[in-house]
Amino acid sequence: MSAPDRQQLQAAIFDAIGAIAPEVDPADIRPDQPLRQQVDLDSFDFLNVIIRLHEILGIDIPESDYGELLTLDRAVDYLLRRCGGSTAGK
Repeated sequence: MSAPDRQQLQAAIFDAIGAIAPEVDPADIRPDQPLRQQVDLDSFDFLNVIIRLHEILGIDIPESDYGELLTLDRAVDYLLRRCGGSTAGK
């Protein structure tokens, strides 16, 4: 299986957020703004998003890397690196 691309990773993030906060419209998420504040995720909800991303993508996200998921753009870039993809085409 090939590494997921930016669109697939963004969809995985939206899926993970939607499982925790189904009222969130992905179209309202600004890619350069703090994700947790935009979708009103507390630390427990954020941890559940991380768990869901692990389930979807099959990768571990260590606690020391949680800061890499600050914004949608940064999260996609981080997940691309973790999944062995390229950040080109951003």
